[in-house]
Amino acid sequence: MKNTNYICPKCANTTFEVGEIRATGGTLSKIFDVQNKKFTSVTCSNCTYTEFYKTSTSALSNIFDLFT
Repeated sequence: MKNTNYICPKCANTTFEVGEIRATGGTLSKIFDVQNKKFTSVTCSNCTYTEFYKTSTSALSNIFDLFT
């Protein structure tokens, strides 16, 4: 993927990959395995430097996660 707005802060490369991860937020969410924190990752294609950006989650996705 190429974007002229992204420049890797380590190697100045302009190609990257975008991904997503989910994580638990606190004690109760760990106990019930509810992953209520969502992050988007941007990884440089050259040096694999990765940055994470917090994104919002909906209540519906949190409830669905509880039952799955």
